[in-house]
Formats: sequence, C-alpha cells, structure tokens
Amino acid sequence: MSWTISTAIQTLEQLPEQPLTTTLANSALLGFDTETTGIDTDSDAICSATLVCKFPDTSWQDYGVLPWIINPHQPIDPRASAVNGFTDEYLQTHGREPEQALDEIATVITLAQRKHIPLLAYNAPFDFAMIEHNLKRWGLPTIQQRLEQTSDMLLVVDPLVLDRAISHRSGKRTLSATTYYYGVVPHGDFHDATADTIAAVELIEPMARLFPQISNLTLEQLMTWQRNAHAQQQESYMQWAAKNGKRAWRSNWL
Repeated sequence: MSWTISTAIQTLEQLPEQPLTTTLANSALLGFDTETTGIDTDSDAICSATLVCKFPDTSWQDYGVLPWIINPHQPIDPRASAVNGFTDEYLQTHGREPEQALDEIATVITLAQRKHIPLLAYNAPFDFAMIEHNLKRWGLPTIQQRLEQTSDMLLVVDPLVLDRAISHRSGKRTLSATTYYYGVVPHGDFHDATADTIAAVELIEPMARLFPQISNLTLEQLMTWQRNAHAQQQESYMQWAAKNGKRAWRSNWL
C-alpha cells in the first residue's frame, strides 16, 4: 500500500508505544533500504530510499510503503549505476531535493523509534551510517540527535547479523541468497530499494519460525543480543583470517 508522508506521520503518531517486552516475531517493523552513489558512507550520497512499515499479521500487499528518489548533487559511480540502474541525468531530472526528502525519512524513522518500532535493514550499519552522513551533509539533525531530545533508545534489526548467528551454513549471505535460503519470494527486482526492503522485512517470519532464539527475542534484548552476536562473528572472522594469512579489520555494529 503506497503511503504519503502525511499518512505515515498520522498513522505513527496515533499508534500506542509497543512494550519493550514485545517479541521480535510479534513486533511492528519499519524496513529501510537505500541505493547510493557509491559505498563510502563518509562521502557518497543516497539517491533512492524506501521505508516499509509492517504491522503484525499483515501481508506484503498491506505494508505501508514510502519511496523516495533523491538528487544527490554529485556524480554516481558507474559501478553503482550498473547495479541500481540510476544515471546522473535521471536523478537530476526526477530526484527530489535532498534537504526535504532526507528530513522526511528521518522524521518517519524517529516517529517509529519513539513508538518502539525497530528500524530493520539488511547490513544495517551501512544504511544507518549513510542516512546519518547525508543528514549531516545537508545541515539536518541526525536520527541519533533527534532521539536524544526525548531520551529514546535506538532500536535496529539487522537480518544479516541474525542469520549469521543462527544459520551455520556456507555460501554467500547477500540479501538475494539469504531470502532464497529462507524461502522468501521477492516482490520485484533486487537492488530496487522497495523490493529489497520488503524482502528484508519478510525474513523475520521464517527466522522466528525456525529458530526459538529469534522468536523469543524481545525488543528490550534486541540491541545487546545483536552486538554480542556481531562481536562473536568478528572474533571468528579474525581467527580465520589469521589462520589463512589474510588481512582483516574489525568492524563495529551499531
């Protein structure tokens, strides 16, 4: 279901807060994905983004979907263009000005956070760092700054971290590979922000059905659980790299 920004704001403002004792399997979720001019979170820009609001016991046709096309005001890397299909000409012609578009995205995310609706993104540190950098670039308050005004804590769900912790499988862990593994059927083409967001949101149901540690995970436990899982994954990776003579760098989760 296509939302307008006013519909999204009105819907979220009228919702009661989710209790932090809500399990991830029963939680409303706000999916988020970006397509960007490149992969450097300190210098590249968002050129497309989608927010997808999923309430419990709803099918994908009833999700609230908010898409944006944004003029990044910088060239898109040809390698990124080959993946996401955007060109400089298209973005300059059809993209909205970033100040308003980015502020709308941050407003919806912040409203959802204040209702304890987690932001869900596959490989969340990338998309979260990208939106925070872009907000700073255009002189807008970051999501963290907005949450600090009301002492709300950040709630994020990263299906990539969850999957690495629960499924000890070999092979790629791209979004397309992971959705295939869990039997999630994509609605659209991958590397389209809307299709990617819906696919990522729909990973939670099979994960929770197959793995009790996910179905029983509460919002109160969510961030600590994922940080610990990521730290364990990093330690395992560092040990593998040292054993195989590979260069490796530790990375932090949110």
